[in-house]
Amino acid sequence: MVAGALLDPGYRVALSGPDSGQAWFGDEQLRVHAEVNRAWPRRLGTTPTGMARALSAHSSSSGVRYRWRLFRGRRDRLSDVRRAVEGGWPVAMLIGRFIPRHWVLIVDTTWLQWQCYEPSSGEVCSADVDAVRRSRLSGLGYRRPFAFVLPRSSTRSATS
Repeated sequence: MVAGALLDPGYRVALSGPDSGQAWFGDEQLRVHAEVNRAWPRRLGTTPTGMARALSAHSSSSGVRYRWRLFRGRRDRLSDVRRAVEGGWPVAMLIGRFIPRHWVLIVDTTWLQWQCYEPSSGEVCSADVDAVRRSRLSGLGYRRPFAFVLPRSSTRSATS
């Protein structure tokens, strides 16, 4: 939902409108999950394909569709993630311990740090890019990245 608000001004208005109380927010979470994970149980979270579908629903009006890719370990340069975020596109990162369990949203970047929206706390936390490569994340609930959901073409600016 936060990614939708960042990508889609109309959705952002709906989220902050007069009818958007806590009950509406909970109902909207259920609606989004049901829409993007038609055959996947809610208790198992959102699949990478489902997350790509959810982000694309809000970015396609700008001509951008999201895709997912696996984390490639220590050799992953993560340059596609950096370019996307620098271009104004949020990138979802699936993290976990032994199995993928939790999504965070990368919303800002420098060469050494990412700013990640962590939905469980509702806070934006810093993540060291080298810690991502080494699967030693801290402050996000889990240490290891598994996958990223990013725009197919990260060269286009979100503001253009």
